[in-house]
Amino acid sequence: MFMGTLQAQDIDKDLLRIKQHMDDVSYFTADIIVDVTAPFINMPTKTASIAYNRGEKIKFKTEDFLIFPKRGLDFTFSELFEHPFISVDRGFELIDDKNLKVLSIIPKDDKADMAMATLYLDIENDHIVVSKITTKNQGSYTLKMQYNAAEILPYHMEVSFAIENLKIPLNFMGNDTKIDRKAIKNTQTNTGIVKIQIKNYDITITR
Repeated sequence: MFMGTLQAQDIDKDLLRIKQHMDDVSYFTADIIVDVTAPFINMPTKTASIAYNRGEKIKFKTEDFLIFPKRGLDFTFSELFEHPFISVDRGFELIDDKNLKVLSIIPKDDKADMAMATLYLDIENDHIVVSKITTKNQGSYTLKMQYNAAEILPYHMEVSFAIENLKIPLNFMGNDTKIDRKAIKNTQTNTGIVKIQIKNYDITITR
């Protein structure tokens, strides 16, 4: 149990407002374009379609081989907010000419896979712009998002993931890929990046 000031500010009011907007998304479909940047993976640009139903994980459909992050494609942050948590206000930080509110997110339930997260909020447009998440068992990753001002969901996402102990936090759709683990071991670059463009949204809002 957290005491003192943490108890008095369980969840930041700006985060609650943004979370409510995302919780209103009950269903969406979209098309995505995926590019992977890593010294050990050579993959041309790929395309896929995705579908989301509230309470379920995002589903992918593609006729081609596709690599995507095991974590980080949680468009509505439902996994992040699945278990009770508290937020701690860390002030504001200027990123890309935007003054973003910085919050630490600390889970209160031992069942949570997340150990801690840092969120950067655009409170003027009600968006989570950056999330830096450390998990208990699947390493850490950073998610950067770009939005059209009036939209709830992003049109571009960039997932940066750490490569630790030759463990790659990626899922593979298809069996025709080769991972050069020797290159991973010898490379000085210990991160990979997955860039995702999202278009042709069809979104259902239920309040």
